[in-house]
Amino acid sequence: MKGSALVEARNLVKEYGAGVRVVDDVSFTIARGETLGLVGESGSGKSTVARMLLRLVEPTSGEVQYDGRNLLTAGARELRGLRRKMQIVFQDPYAALNPRMRVREILAEPFAIHGERCGGTRLEEMLREVGLEGSALERYPHEFSGGQRQRINIARALALRPEFVVLDEPVSALDVSVGAQVVNLLRDLQRKYGLTYLFISHSMPLVRYLCDRVAVMQKGRLVELGECERVCEAPAEAYTRELVGATPEIRI
Repeated sequence: MKGSALVEARNLVKEYGAGVRVVDDVSFTIARGETLGLVGESGSGKSTVARMLLRLVEPTSGEVQYDGRNLLTAGARELRGLRRKMQIVFQDPYAALNPRMRVREILAEPFAIHGERCGGTRLEEMLREVGLEGSALERYPHEFSGGQRQRINIARALALRPEFVVLDEPVSALDVSVGAQVVNLLRDLQRKYGLTYLFISHSMPLVRYLCDRVAVMQKGRLVELGECERVCEAPAEAYTRELVGATPEIRI
């Protein structure tokens, strides 16, 4: 049984240039403890929606509610406090890490931003939680594989114990077996900490495995929303049927 709504998007619109709408009147909720999948082809507006939920991109119109508070009207101090509770794991595990920083500095950075100190013991625990050895603290990103780098990204995202995490195609740059391991890690961490996820993907089988519900986007609009099993077994929209048929089943 999932909790009450933690995140709510209300009639989100994002326009660029001369009235070009990349997101067009999108509304949905994400319950506390739920994983909502957001799927669609490249350019469908998935990542723009996610960034508006985190207020990394300002919407042209609409509203974002986080735990009952209007995120878009939050002042600097309130927004700073809310940012502790919301994090993102990006698609590219290579570009997301500063190559000039050791892992120790990368993991300590969120604490420093919020004026907190963090000792080596805590940093080692963070690495062990994502399946890496504490000795990795003294190494640089280029010394790790893609899957290991994404684990470091996940550790950094969870450093401040957030409630809500956006997973922006977190395994699309990894090979299938490594990606499966990362997906299982994400499930384990969710169960351990009661996390709420928005999982962005173009893979319906991955979404079906990880998510409770799925929202399907096409050309900036939300065209289908429902329980994963129902949508995957009996999609109502032709576009959703295309997505289901376009990606092969996976074994995790």
